[in-house]
Amino acid sequence: MSLNKMQTLLENIGKQAQISSKILANVETDKKNQALLHIANSLEKREAEILQANQKDLVSGKEKGLSNALMDRLLLTEKRIKGMADNLRDIAKLEDPIGEVVEKWRRPNGLEISKIRVPLGVIGIIYESRPNVTIDAAALCLKAGNAVILRGGSEAFHSNQILTTIAREALTEIDLPADLINLIPTTDRLAVQVMLKLRKYINLLIPRGGAGLIQMVVENSSIPVIETGVGNCHIYVDETADLMMALKIIKNSKVQRPGVCNAMETLLVHQEIAEEFLPLLAETLWKAGVELRCCMKSFNILDKIYSPIKKILPAEETDWETEYLDLILAVKIVMNIDETLNHIAQYGTSHSEAIITQDFQRSREFQKHVDAAVVYVNASTRFTDGSQFGMGGEIGISTQKLHARGPMGLKELTSTKYLIFGEGQIRK
Repeated sequence: MSLNKMQTLLENIGKQAQISSKILANVETDKKNQALLHIANSLEKREAEILQANQKDLVSGKEKGLSNALMDRLLLTEKRIKGMADNLRDIAKLEDPIGEVVEKWRRPNGLEISKIRVPLGVIGIIYESRPNVTIDAAALCLKAGNAVILRGGSEAFHSNQILTTIAREALTEIDLPADLINLIPTTDRLAVQVMLKLRKYINLLIPRGGAGLIQMVVENSSIPVIETGVGNCHIYVDETADLMMALKIIKNSKVQRPGVCNAMETLLVHQEIAEEFLPLLAETLWKAGVELRCCMKSFNILDKIYSPIKKILPAEETDWETEYLDLILAVKIVMNIDETLNHIAQYGTSHSEAIITQDFQRSREFQKHVDAAVVYVNASTRFTDGSQFGMGGEIGISTQKLHARGPMGLKELTSTKYLIFGEGQIRK
């Protein structure tokens, strides 16, 4: 498609989304909840169509050689479709943030000032692989009073098409504008370049995907951007840790779903427990199919025991900064908490970090000094998720500090405005 045709296509989508967002801004909460519930029911009723479309994407993904982790992100099942529908129902139960009075006060001159939540307007989302993001993002934007323009990855194009078609049809069936939910109807990469310049129509851009995608959006967008998702997440096992607890948390953080941003990528182990703990760790993770990329100290410990096993390799410098999104784990022995904090500061991505310890003061030190959106004590990093935080889902995990940080739920998809009530006051 030519640049002019692409600009015309996306500007039309932007105009209609903007018009629809102004309508939605004045829609009552009950109507928005009705829309969410209707979309949920429609997804379940049309499950066969969704699975059929998803199968096309899975076949194409296999032909393109997508990794097992990426194929898992792409996969839709009956259970995952039900999960999307249940998330919609959960979001419908949440309190509507629009109109909430954040603060209210009266000035000495008698002016009454209120700060209230209002919609952002039109939110653009650029994302990869996971078709469930299509529904989660649309639902959260809708409940927070925003229209959404979605640009999913080409690998999930058929899945995203049927999901947005079902959602748009459900909206029209209850007399809401279909253009509250929009999918850019092409896999042409030119569409992203044009979308990044639609400042006139899009109020906020949220990229969800790998570091390359996020960097490209940040560097080229004329629209405000919230950075999300890149998760080089660490777990530090302190010398006082309960080792059985540590094994359970580490396995869950790495193995349960390795292809997501809150999966652990690097393990840091205190030198005082390394000889005892690392063989237990290797045995546990090897059975789960995890490859270990070890610093020389940890490699020397494990190589003596597991030398025939090819899943234990020496680490390279790049391993400390890599978000694998796969069954690969970097392992490093550290001398103390200071080395741990320095390592995380150098290689972390401000997503999710965890310490396993029985020392309360050590846990407080870790939480105080680690600069990340979410900092855990004795828990899996896999909990960094809007639904796990009671938000009914999230539109992304913000790793920056402006406007929003961590899982972005309904309140993070709003702005504010001030309402002033006076009695004839004038400024002197």
